[in-house]
Amino acid sequence: MNKIIKNLPLPVVGLMLALATTGNLVLSYGEIYKNIFGILSTIILALVVIKIIKYPREVAEDLKNPVVASVFPTLSMGIILLAAYIKPYLGSFALGLWILGLVFHVLLLVHFTRKYVLSFTINKVFPSWFIVYVGIVVGSVTAPVFDKIYLGQIIFWFGFLGYLVFLPIILYRTLKVKGIPEPALPTLMIFSAPASLCLAGYINSFPEKNMFIIGFLLALSQFTLLMVLIQLPKLLKLKFYPSYSAFTFPLAISAISIKLVNGFLTNAGRSIAALQYLVKFEELLALTLVLYVLFRYIHFLLSKSKSTKVTTA
Repeated sequence: MNKIIKNLPLPVVGLMLALATTGNLVLSYGEIYKNIFGILSTIILALVVIKIIKYPREVAEDLKNPVVASVFPTLSMGIILLAAYIKPYLGSFALGLWILGLVFHVLLLVHFTRKYVLSFTINKVFPSWFIVYVGIVVGSVTAPVFDKIYLGQIIFWFGFLGYLVFLPIILYRTLKVKGIPEPALPTLMIFSAPASLCLAGYINSFPEKNMFIIGFLLALSQFTLLMVLIQLPKLLKLKFYPSYSAFTFPLAISAISIKLVNGFLTNAGRSIAALQYLVKFEELLALTLVLYVLFRYIHFLLSKSKSTKVTTA
């Protein structure tokens, strides 16, 4: 177990977040499925926390990598989601954990801004920057669980504005500057996450909904999803990198957002038949990729544990 913890790549927190998200995605098929994914997510969270405590120098060294540093806030996002999991059983503790997750994300955002934005270098910009500035919208998705609708709305606007600010910068880096290293190429999948996350956050935290905002975010989320799906076959041919975790949450949150839109339109008497098929497709795609990356991570960790000798102080 010590070898597994030491070899555990920090980007695995993206998979942890995706597992928690997938649990909410499959809830409609039975609470047992949600709990299974929640337990898997919690196990990864526990392993990451142990690594941070046991190997702080290695963790600090890993966080000097701008890609890892920008992916790391998926840890706080996962904590926010898992807090909602335990709300029915441990109300006060869950609320405290939810707030802790939000505060932790803000601290990571401030640190990242000081280190990488105030000392801006275009070659250190990656699609994973969206995680830092838009990822906090997961608080909007879960705000109703804790009766914090107003806070959820504030968080939504912050994340949405962050998306609009950084979108042209990240597009310029990706399309014009190019030269993203191969290990970071899977982060291209993250392009599909921000609009979907904002859409899910808006639907959950705004009782009175604006159809223009929903339509705009729906169109943007589906367009960005289509763009990354075109690249997906090529990206899946890459050898395994810890950044494979980027294949997971974007697809899971895209499936959740389209599922929420379908439910909202159905309840409003404006159902669109084609959306039902799109929901099923995106659910299946997300579930497949999340499980695929989970198995690839397990294989990677078992192989590393067998082939490396770990020394302990």
